[in-house]
Amino acid sequence: MTGAEYNSLLQKTSGKAHEMLFDEYYSYVRAIAFNRLHFFTNEDIEECISDIFAEVFFSLNDGNATGELKGYIGTIAKRKCIDCYRRLSRNADSSFSIDEENAPEISSGEDPAAESERSELRRILMECIKELGTPDSIIMIQKFYYNKNSQQIARLLSMKPSAVRMRCKRAADKLKEALAVRGIKEDAL
Repeated sequence: MTGAEYNSLLQKTSGKAHEMLFDEYYSYVRAIAFNRLHFFTNEDIEECISDIFAEVFFSLNDGNATGELKGYIGTIAKRKCIDCYRRLSRNADSSFSIDEENAPEISSGEDPAAESERSELRRILMECIKELGTPDSIIMIQKFYYNKNSQQIARLLSMKPSAVRMRCKRAADKLKEALAVRGIKEDAL
């Protein structure tokens, strides 16, 4: 759909123009949103898609759309996805705590002292991972907690797999140093 076609439909009925634009570009926008936000829930992705189309409809409502709309819509989609990613990441940091303090412990009753020690080790480990900062902490958690490979993490963070592998290696070295400073040896983990 071109800008002229959209403007023509918009003059007749805005609802039909919006419906046609949505039908034509939904798959395109969904692909962009999923590519950038696949780490988050489908509801978050769908909400972002709704925000993208709301922005598109609002910005094209004055009837001065020109040329092909695909590039324009793609730009809005990419920018909105970046905003959504930042917002969702910030919310995830505040609502999803990666520390083990608040996590319920299920005791097997076999050795409470050993369980307590493991719990303390996990807490210290997660503290050290948090200190690595972004994106290193995300890389470490995705790789070793969620068992994702470098290519999956690269897509999540919009990086190259080689960069993820390099950052992972460096982050692991920093993590070993941080744990050593706290008196924890690698074999204790």
